[in-house]
Order: sequence, then structure tokens, then C-alpha cells
Amino acid sequence: MKTCRGHFSIGAAVTALVIAFQVKKGKLLVGQAGGATAVINSSLAGVISEAQSSGAFDAIWGMRRAAEGALQGDLVDLTGISPAGLAALAATPGAALTSSRHKLSDDDVERLLDLFRKYDIRAFLYIGGNDSADTVHRLARMAAYGGQELAAIAVPKTIDNDLPETDHSPGYGSIARYVAIATMDSAQDTESMPTMYPVKFLEVMGRDAGWVAAAAGLAKRQEEDAPHLIYTPEIRLSRERLLADVERVYQMYGRVVAVTAETVRDESGHPFADTGAELDAFGHPLLRGTAAGMCRLVQSEMGLRSRFDKPGSLQRMSMAHVSPVDLTEAAEVGRAAVRLALSGAGDRMITIVRDSNQPYASHTEDVELHLVANRQRLMPLDYLGSDGSVTDAFREYAMPLLGPEPLPRYPRLDDLLS
Repeated sequence: MKTCRGHFSIGAAVTALVIAFQVKKGKLLVGQAGGATAVINSSLAGVISEAQSSGAFDAIWGMRRAAEGALQGDLVDLTGISPAGLAALAATPGAALTSSRHKLSDDDVERLLDLFRKYDIRAFLYIGGNDSADTVHRLARMAAYGGQELAAIAVPKTIDNDLPETDHSPGYGSIARYVAIATMDSAQDTESMPTMYPVKFLEVMGRDAGWVAAAAGLAKRQEEDAPHLIYTPEIRLSRERLLADVERVYQMYGRVVAVTAETVRDESGHPFADTGAELDAFGHPLLRGTAAGMCRLVQSEMGLRSRFDKPGSLQRMSMAHVSPVDLTEAAEVGRAAVRLALSGAGDRMITIVRDSNQPYASHTEDVELHLVANRQRLMPLDYLGSDGSVTDAFREYAMPLLGPEPLPRYPRLDDLLS
């Protein structure tokens, strides 16, 4: 993947020469925040490898349990990890440093900056999503206000793919590939036993954006293929429309496979899921049971036996379905973050810019964090067809992120006999 540093146009070779003049010795601190993914450790390995190669830091430290752990002094020295160890780390799903969803108070920000001064931490790299970008932005602003030297850089990560200012986010290509294959496999089960359980709902992640649910549509090659219906958070769904959709598809094929985001809401804004009163640290409701509720509705109102599949955290963690494109780009945004910090920049996030689809190519740039922090990029409505399918525009956007030959082909028996 071609790389550059956005508004800093100095080439990699020149960068190596000027580092000694721009960077004072000090430590680099890196953390992982929010939900883990199949490729978040690839970003961590990219950070460590680039920092080691630069020779610009006294040490490379990691914070266990993200900012929450750092506040408790839970830091670890990563400086001496070998190249073989970094390669193994990059191929391991999950957050090796462990993660958390702790929202910093103003007092927490001050305490962290005190810790940075105490240990001579000059560069802070945080691998995470929207909320993590806000954490980096607050630390960068407060450090600048107090005259503290700190290159604070956000390294993008989210399976939700809802970070603005970047073509896509590391983590999305892999969960998109997983969901597409899971839809194909689950549909085979339904097609094998259509009279026993003719209706199936597959519930996937995505918070307020439909990027993950839409990825299921990449599995559809023929009209009768699943998914027959896709429901995303961007579009409200009445119970009457859900029942009408299921009836229409059932009459056509004798079976229905629908994919729903876990955060789909009805026309009044009420979730199909059971919200309870539980919120995460950033005030996001924890929703459970969307597909189960849809099953109950279809079974009670239509008398059709229904079941649901919910891959849960497996969908964002499956190394068996990892996208090679995703794995490579995750490492590159980590490396790019180190180079950006060495240039003296701060309060920015690394972005991915797409150069072409055929062949797929991209490079890294960076943007100011105030354009990203606490903002969401929802899925364009023209990526979804009126019948619950995905459009060619979405396929053109998403398919290259899954890697070469990303999806299997399952023939039907009648196709083999013809």
C-alpha cells in the first residue's frame, strides 16, 4: 500500500533524516480502546515496529486497559518485542493490551497529563473509534493549553465503519467478510430445511450505522439467494412493514433469511431490542434481543416457525475470516501514526484514502481530530435498494475491502444437474 503523511509531504527517506532534528528523546505510549477486532493488534504491531525502527524514543510503552488502566499506573514496556513476536502479535485477534470504555473526566485528563510529564511521554497514540478520538482530542487540547509537548495521534479502528473523514476504518473489511460468509452459511441451513424453520433472522453489530448489516448483501449473487431482507439503523422499520416483507418473500421462495442490525428501531424510534436501563460509559444504550423479538413477532402474527442466529463478538474477532486488505491497512495506519508523531504534529487522526478499486490501492493521510471526535458517518441511503438488497454502488465500495476471492461459491443441486 502506498503511503504518505497528508499535509506533511516529506518522503519516508527524508523523514528518517530529519527525525533527529525534530524529535527530542522521550517515550511513546500506545493504547487500545473500545471493542476489539480481528486486526487491532496489527495496528499495535505497526506502531511498535515503526517506533523501534525510528530509534527516536527512549522506550515504547503500552497502557493496559486503555486510559482507565493508565490512570492506575498499569503500564508495560513494549520496546524489546522481537520482529517474530510482532509478526505473531499482528496475526492474533483481540486487544493484546486489553481495552476499556472509560470516559475521561476533566480531572482524569489532568491526571493523565501529569503521568505523561512524570514519565517523559512525548508521543501518545490511541487505537480506537469515535469516543477514543474524543479522548485524544481532549488530551491534545489540554496539553497545548498548558504548554506541554505531546504528539497525540488517533489511530482509527472500528467495525462499525462510522468514522468520518476516512474512506473506511480498519476492522470493517474483516467483519464485512465474516458477515457475508456467515449469511451464506446460515442460509444454507434454512434452504436445507425450509419446512421446519422457514424464517431466519441474522442479527449483526453496527450501533447507529448500517455498514455491517449491508455487508451481508455482498453474499447475494442470484435473486433467490440470501439475504432476502436487510434492515439497517438508518431506516425506521414498522412491525407492519416487517410482517409484510416476510410474507412477500415467503410467498416467492417458501423461505426467508433476513439480516438486521442490532439497533434497528420502529417508526416511533423504539428499539426492537430490549434496552433495559443499561448504558455504556459513553451513554450508548446496550441493546439485546432484536432478532429474537422479530422471531416472536413473525411466529405469533403469521404462524411461521422462526429462528435466529447471532454471532455476537465472534463476528468482529474471527481471524479465520480476516481480510488480508484489512490486516495490511491496520498495520499501516499504526506505522503512519508514528511517522506523524515524529514530524511534530498532534491532535490528528490517520485516515485511509482509496486510490483505485481495480486493482485495489490506498494510502494514508491525516485530519484534524475535531472533524472526527464524537461524530458518526452513517451509510448513504443509495447503498440500499428498496427491496432490501444492496446496490452496485455499495458493492463497488465494499467488495475490494474483503480481499481477493473473498467469498465461496455454493452451487444448488439443480444447477449441477442442468
